Amino acid sequence: MSDVDRGVLVLLATAGSAAFVALQFVSAPYGRHVRPGWGPTIPQWLGWMLMESPAVWMVAGVALSGPDGQTPGALALLALWQLHYVHRTFVYPLRQRTPMRPMPAVVAGLAFVFNVLNGLANGRQLGWSGGYDAAWLHDPRFVVGVLVFLAGEALNHHADATLLNLRRPGESGYRIPYGGAFRWVSCPNYLGELVAWTGWAIASWSPAGVMFLVFTAANLVPRAAQNHQWYRATFSEYPTERRALLPFVW
Repeated sequence: MSDVDRGVLVLLATAGSAAFVALQFVSAPYGRHVRPGWGPTIPQWLGWMLMESPAVWMVAGVALSGPDGQTPGALALLALWQLHYVHRTFVYPLRQRTPMRPMPAVVAGLAFVFNVLNGLANGRQLGWSGGYDAAWLHDPRFVVGVLVFLAGEALNHHADATLLNLRRPGESGYRIPYGGAFRWVSCPNYLGELVAWTGWAIASWSPAGVMFLVFTAANLVPRAAQNHQWYRATFSEYPTERRALLPFVW
């Protein structure tokens, strides 16, 4: 591992730790938690596209420019990554039923910086590690990781579709979601992301993949707790048996 790679991972670890601590005291001001006092805002769909876009072009550009970026294993891993992020960057925002909902520009900016650093770390892993030749496609770590990743993606997409379909076009209010994994947890979309990036960490078997998973958990676990509390405070009829993120546990 080069000094550049170590430096980027240290930055990600520092940012993840800071985010986890901060989110114990304040909810990130977007979505149902948006509120005044966070500076200029932009439409949420635009914020999503801007902040997620580095995950598409940074990883691809860095990986494919490396000496090992076009090996079969690296290309397969890159395809998995793009499967998630092309949808998250370009498809998901345009499916929003309330496209003009505001997002503080500072939130999009901070997420943009994270995705640049994370894209650099994982792109270098794919393009410069030399560990993903054709034999990697048959390695049990890759096979298991891909299956876990796809299971997480399926859960995430199903949960997102359920939430998106709660509103009619133009509606801006919130309702209680039902069906699928919402029977057990308030945030199956977050659970799906955590499962997917667990699969990525296994399939890539890399420090960058593990660090991304840790950062994702540092962000989504507190967010899930805040969403769960919001649902329970907002809806008196909210199902009492639901947990925040882990079925039957928490």
